Order: sequence, then C-alpha cells, then structure tokens
Amino acid sequence: MQNGTNLYALDISAASFTKACGGPCTEGCVTLARIGEDAWALGDSKRPDVAPLRFTTEELAVAGIDPARFGLGA
Repeated sequence: MQNGTNLYALDISAASFTKACGGPCTEGCVTLARIGEDAWALGDSKRPDVAPLRFTTEELAVAGIDPARFGLGA
C-alpha cells in the first residue's frame, strides 16, 4: 500500500462488489471490489452482514486470488 495507507480506513460504502463462481453459486460466492489503487475488499455473499476483509494486490496474489477471475483488472 502506498504511503502506508491503512486499508481499513478506506471508505467502501460505494464499492461495487462482483462475484466469482466456480459453479452455480447456489450456496453463495466470494465477492471482490477494488477500493483503491492497490486495495481490495473481499467479502462473502452468504454473510453480507460480515465486514469484508481488505488486501493489497500483492496480498491477493500471494493468496492465489486473481482479480481477473472477477472481471476486474489488477
């Protein structure tokens, strides 16, 4: 994160989350939104009341999560 920005200080109220599904998504899906230049929010559509976790692009890559799978560019 540039300039040491705290990911959890970023406002995500207007973030647009997209789903990536490996199947029919009958039980829910992982959701992802870009929340900054090098910042992402990862949520769970089955648990919309739980705050999304936040990651840098590098952290997503280390975890094996590719924003392209969600139709998003890194």
